[in-house]
Amino acid sequence: MVPSAHRIVRAWLESLTSGVVELDHDWTGAEGPRFSLGEQCLAPSALAPAPPLAAGRAYGYFLNAAGQLTFVLPLGHDSNVDPARDTVYVAGDFNDWQVAIGQEEWQMHAAELDGEPVLLWTGEAARFLVAGGLRFKFVTGEHQWLVPRGDAPNLVRDDMGNTNRVLDPHRTGWHLWQFTLTVPLDLAEARMVMWAEIAGGTRAAFMAGVPLVPGRFFYELKSDLPLGAIVRGNETVFRLFAPRARGVALFIVRELARQEAPELVPFPLARRSDADGAAGVWEIALNQNLHGWFYWYIVDGVREGAGKFVPEVRVLDPYALATVGREGPGIVLDQMWVGQGDRNFRTPAWHDLIIAEAHVRDLAAHAPVKATAEERRGFAGLKKWVESPEFHLHGLGVNCVELQPLHEFDNATTEEYHWGYMTNNFFAPESSYSLAPEKASGVRELQELIAAFHARGIAVILDVVFNHVGLPAHLLLIDRIYYFEQDASGTLSNWSGCGNDLRARSAMAKRLIIDSCLHFIEVYGIDGFRFDLAELLGVEVLRDVEVALKRAKPDVVLIAEPWSFRGHIAGALRDTGWASWNDGYRDFLRDYVRAAGAPERMEYFLRGSPWYFAKWPAQTVNYTESHDDRTWIDMITENPNNDGYAPTPTDRHRTHLMAALLFMSLGIPMIAAGQDFLRSKHGVNNTYLRGDLNALDYRRLYRFLGTHAYFADWIAFRRSELGRLLRQQSRPSEGFFQFFHLPGSPAFAVIYNADQSQGPARLLFAINPTGREVTIPVGEAVAGSGPGVWKQLADHERFFSSDRHGVTEPVEPDLYVSALGCGLWLSAE
Repeated sequence: MVPSAHRIVRAWLESLTSGVVELDHDWTGAEGPRFSLGEQCLAPSALAPAPPLAAGRAYGYFLNAAGQLTFVLPLGHDSNVDPARDTVYVAGDFNDWQVAIGQEEWQMHAAELDGEPVLLWTGEAARFLVAGGLRFKFVTGEHQWLVPRGDAPNLVRDDMGNTNRVLDPHRTGWHLWQFTLTVPLDLAEARMVMWAEIAGGTRAAFMAGVPLVPGRFFYELKSDLPLGAIVRGNETVFRLFAPRARGVALFIVRELARQEAPELVPFPLARRSDADGAAGVWEIALNQNLHGWFYWYIVDGVREGAGKFVPEVRVLDPYALATVGREGPGIVLDQMWVGQGDRNFRTPAWHDLIIAEAHVRDLAAHAPVKATAEERRGFAGLKKWVESPEFHLHGLGVNCVELQPLHEFDNATTEEYHWGYMTNNFFAPESSYSLAPEKASGVRELQELIAAFHARGIAVILDVVFNHVGLPAHLLLIDRIYYFEQDASGTLSNWSGCGNDLRARSAMAKRLIIDSCLHFIEVYGIDGFRFDLAELLGVEVLRDVEVALKRAKPDVVLIAEPWSFRGHIAGALRDTGWASWNDGYRDFLRDYVRAAGAPERMEYFLRGSPWYFAKWPAQTVNYTESHDDRTWIDMITENPNNDGYAPTPTDRHRTHLMAALLFMSLGIPMIAAGQDFLRSKHGVNNTYLRGDLNALDYRRLYRFLGTHAYFADWIAFRRSELGRLLRQQSRPSEGFFQFFHLPGSPAFAVIYNADQSQGPARLLFAINPTGREVTIPVGEAVAGSGPGVWKQLADHERFFSSDRHGVTEPVEPDLYVSALGCGLWLSAE
């Protein structure tokens, strides 16, 4: 009999022949529960209490038969923890959270549970399983809080937005029951799990059932077969990975005008056998070279539930190499026609990089070159500007440009301006940036643009968005369950803030990411990538991406935006080959130049954000402005409404201080295009659809020529032989820096190479962000060298000309720095 107090809340497959049923609270009956799977009633011999690992994965804890509670942190493929590197603690309401960090009694230990590696902590259960439930979380010894998976059934969120787990005294692992089957289930068929009762040989199913959904094994399904439309001589093969589909149909047309022709005949794809390494792959081979033809898919399957299919909607092939627009159709391209990107350029070493973040249309829209309106909307117009003798970024001296997304994104029309962070396809260049998208002209145009940047000595990094997709969400139509994170109720996870989060840890989602990056390296000659909201992909996925990309291009540049609305992983990336955008640097400098920051904090950033953030200097990308949020001048202006269009003299002085600090900081400096001529968006905060505000107004370069020249001089100095003291490949010696602080003031001075461990040359830098002049006590460390040793290279307005370099000035024991001023000196002895 079924106790009326129990309810089935979830059920999932652990394999095609086994699964777990979850009840709303622990089972205490003398006999086990009885369930049915549709028409199939499970025999008592097919049911048993689920093993501890099932509860550990789902809830993070379980209660054993001895009355002990064990906390569990699985160390599977989607874990961000390395037990050889990380010390992990249990923290929660029961031990004052932060207080537990570093306490041996709360440290978790490596073990094996049901054959899998885990971290465990075990203790008496009485103090934990109290009425009301206590919250808990796992945390590393370096204060990195490990965010639970979004589909965990015991998640709770507090008023501060923090996500924790809760201990439920009524769900301790004894509410999970495992079943086994003799015949494998078909993933394409929908199944329900219900209570069942055997009475006189007749089964009576009653009470509401729950859908049986695929479990962890499902997300490990994969194939190594080439995917997409593959031209092989006089044959074209189409392959699509759709593991739960009942059917996939291909439509092809030679001319776009025939897309709606009533006589179009679908070509049904056949599902490949899992036994030949093609799990979930559908395929058809047509005996014709279809280069230049247009195609799309219809994917059919179950029509209801969280994983339903929508066969009325056309699906753009995720591996299409070009597309006419966000909805498709895709364009079949022969790889021989596609060719390869520029192979002659050598990507600069990471520590030598000086990056400018830019947008294709922002750079080209008002560029002083002859170009049509159509050209200015994309790759062709920007190429003309890059090749112009007046190209601004070349004159500025940057050696790397980070282009905002140019994968196909979801702008509705060619004319609509878009930042590009809503991706529809990971292989096709954005169609609206192409002069003839129906002819896949963007492929050639992008190849030529990258080659033009390389000819200028400028590397190209792409800003890529793999954490969510735009509309229409083609991957959602191929398999919502496989490709997207969901909570226990089937609601799409939304830590990206864009409506859906890609399940990057699924094997073929990870392969899609890697294949896309390799494609842009090989076909376009791209030098590196900046991953948007990389926290959502997870450290382990990022590690695998790094390995794959460095195998193809050892010097590839990899930069993570290490946060999302869920958390921050910069600390966890220290032992990887990824650099991270440094948001702490950005936020602090905005305050510091207004005399609101502590000098010790600025010292940390000048050193390259060591210890927690960056293990080696080039792991921190230092910046003060990016596409997001207001521009620098709009953030710090004295004008009302954050409108820095007409900056005050103080605004300009503070910008110069920021530039000096940015280029004197260890790490990779990044500016936003136009920042050197005080680009303003009139204080508007979010301009992702505002091409009118985002397009660079190059007239401001001449209006604020002194500031532009100041940036250019700092960049030239940083790239010079002397600038090698700022371009550190590894962490410098402990005595490399020597800081001098003025008590009660944010002003300070610092000597680089103070211990002369890197040769005789030393640099002295001093800065005063206050509105009054100061004298900083530097003592004999500087003044003791005697007059005639130090010569000034720059102040807060300019770098001095070469003849000034020969003029020496004594540096007094109390170093004078003017209000809102800075200075740079050189000692070669």
